Amino acid sequence: MSLVDALYDFFLTMGFSAITWQEIVMILISFVLIYLALVKGFEPLLLLPIAFGMLLANLPLAGLNAEPIYQIVTDPVTGEHTHKMVDAGGLLYWLYRGVKLGIYPPLIFLGVGAMTDFGPLIANPRSILLGAAAQLGIFTTFLGALALNFVPGLGFNIPEAASIGIIGGADGPTAIYLTAKLAPHLLGPIAVAAYSYMSLVPIIQPPIMKLFTTEEERKIKMGQLRPVSKLEKILFPIVITIVVCMILPTTAPLVGMLMLGNLFKECGVVRQLTDTASNALMYIVVIVLGTSVGATTSAEAFLNASTLKIVVLGLVAFAFGTAGGVWLGKLMCVLSGRQINPLIGSAGVSAVPMAARVSQKVGAEADPTNFLLMHAMGPNVAGVIGTAVAAGTFMAVYGIM
Repeated sequence: MSLVDALYDFFLTMGFSAITWQEIVMILISFVLIYLALVKGFEPLLLLPIAFGMLLANLPLAGLNAEPIYQIVTDPVTGEHTHKMVDAGGLLYWLYRGVKLGIYPPLIFLGVGAMTDFGPLIANPRSILLGAAAQLGIFTTFLGALALNFVPGLGFNIPEAASIGIIGGADGPTAIYLTAKLAPHLLGPIAVAAYSYMSLVPIIQPPIMKLFTTEEERKIKMGQLRPVSKLEKILFPIVITIVVCMILPTTAPLVGMLMLGNLFKECGVVRQLTDTASNALMYIVVIVLGTSVGATTSAEAFLNASTLKIVVLGLVAFAFGTAGGVWLGKLMCVLSGRQINPLIGSAGVSAVPMAARVSQKVGAEADPTNFLLMHAMGPNVAGVIGTAVAAGTFMAVYGIM
């Protein structure tokens, strides 16, 4: 064999010899997402692993998503047939098992619960109504995605529509969990859309909030929340777990782990477990979750018309979720004799605590002495529960389709 032939054979083992223009486009998109995560700070903790997973998935010949290969082996003595693994498959194939089996998102909820203070929600139980109202975007977009079926070639089936609608809850782990169960082929686009819109909360929400509220409403000051006892904070996760999971058992993985993490935090006697759940464990899971989800964004799965439709519908879902919370906030403002500032309703989407901070910011723009943050945290944490309930509802109704 000549040197030229040897070099040519070596070149054929390189990814450069097999790369397609679609894979080049996906690699460039991953560069854009890496830029947004590192430079613009768009949800970097998850967007960066997702972007790098996208990069890895589109490197030709790397085999990171390759499925394991088995051979049927016959025992010469007994004649029994067994399956023998002759190739273990790719790293990302095995990491993705945690997504497909619904393991990673509940573990992230465990960490979220360990960092969440449900005190504002306990002090003002009406906040749960605002968290529920902000789920309007989920169900509006679900119906909108189904309505596209009236135009041939544009629509989605019911599980796909449910997975797209959940973007409106602004809860990335829940969106990933539901999509992995109902429409795993849409996981990449939905995850990218969900986390992109979560990072854009400070840009998307204020115009909607100002559109549906008056200057006078934004200036409304709310009274101080009552103190919440330690006993109330300990009983809350236990009671919520029993009530919600008994009514909707499909929510148990998400709500149960969220409340377990919160019980760790509030009981005060398992500080090591609280620290582990909210730091080391959660961030390890974030790495493997983000990378394996990003690895689902192959050129074939991402570069199509469905991705564009998902991005547009995700924005609609998020806008209606914000508006739904504000609309109910306005109604509660009237019924309470102007004791409730409608702005806190926008925090009902579960982007914790970013959405609550946006409510505070918009309120402070109208009146610098206005302090809405703690009041907005009530609907904000209620939105986490509300989105999990919405996802559980979809799984209970459409999970067997």
